[in-house]
Amino acid sequence: MFHILVVDDDKNTRLLFRAVLEEAGYTVSCASDGERALVVMDEEHIDLVVLDIMMPHMDGYEFTKTLRDTNNNLPILMVSAKQLPSDKHKGFAAGTDDYMTKPIDEEEMLYRIKALLRRARIANERKIVIGDVVLDYDSQTVRRGDEIQELPQKEFLLLYKLLSYPGKIFTRIQLMDEIWGSESETGWETVTVHIGRLRKRFENYTEFKIESVRGLGYKAVKTI
Repeated sequence: MFHILVVDDDKNTRLLFRAVLEEAGYTVSCASDGERALVVMDEEHIDLVVLDIMMPHMDGYEFTKTLRDTNNNLPILMVSAKQLPSDKHKGFAAGTDDYMTKPIDEEEMLYRIKALLRRARIANERKIVIGDVVLDYDSQTVRRGDEIQELPQKEFLLLYKLLSYPGKIFTRIQLMDEIWGSESETGWETVTVHIGRLRKRFENYTEFKIESVRGLGYKAVKTI
């Protein structure tokens, strides 16, 4: 069971978030500011932080920067009444993973938390599991039952990127910059070629597929 830390100086907000998260099956701890949150993290294992910005003693920006400066990659979801783009930019610059503005949609918050926890698990384990299919980043292999395929590096990285964010659309330029590097002289057509190879390689796999989005790029879709 995942353990979430809610950090907010408003008691009613803490109570609301605790109720919503516990109803969704999470274990919840609370803190009224960043300093208290650090104390809680020393005493308990925390999997994700839901964090307000404007708090006494240590605000959300400072708390986030403190964690990131010590190479702590704990997922952080900032939830704040501050809605200006500059506020969001400052939050992401400090190191938050996601940002929502109050008043929040409770169901959307739960979806975002689920996504952040999934990505954190993928980052820590360096594996993606889809039914019987396992993508292993360290060996750059795709295993399905007794079948193991060792992919060329670019093919594997491309597939791993797409399946790390199922349903998310990536442009060819984004994928080129991510996989081949922004300084690469290789044309974006290379992405199309590699997508074609992946589709051919996994055409008999029912667990996922790679879809083209006309005029935009590609996305991976889980089918189980």
